[in-house]
Amino acid sequence: MKRDMELIRKILFKIEEIFPAGRLVIDGPNIEGYDMATIADHCQLMYESGLINAYKPVRGGQGAKVHSYSIGNLTSEGYDLLDKIREDTVWNKTKTAIKGKGLPLIVDVIKDISSAIISSMVEGAVKGLKT
Repeated sequence: MKRDMELIRKILFKIEEIFPAGRLVIDGPNIEGYDMATIADHCQLMYESGLINAYKPVRGGQGAKVHSYSIGNLTSEGYDLLDKIREDTVWNKTKTAIKGKGLPLIVDVIKDISSAIISSMVEGAVKGLKT
């Protein structure tokens, strides 16, 4: 499996959209264009990265493939990442900067680059207020 940060971003949005108040876990989300196994694998990566607070696969049969799974809500770190890359403008600039510098498209780099882009945008907005 190859990690797909576009899918992780989509999962972050989906969890924020569908997670009901008061629930500890929900069935894994459906994301158009992706099969359940791929989404489950990415939810596991998100859990291991501290972006969601639970990942519970149900495995069975030959090869112990995941045939269903549940996930927890976003963690504070998950919400922080989503807020940083929520806007398509910031997300696209982040991906362009990462690719342009030959950096890996991983969560920590995405956080750092998107934070720098947001800081630059804030500085520009503040300078615009002074004139």
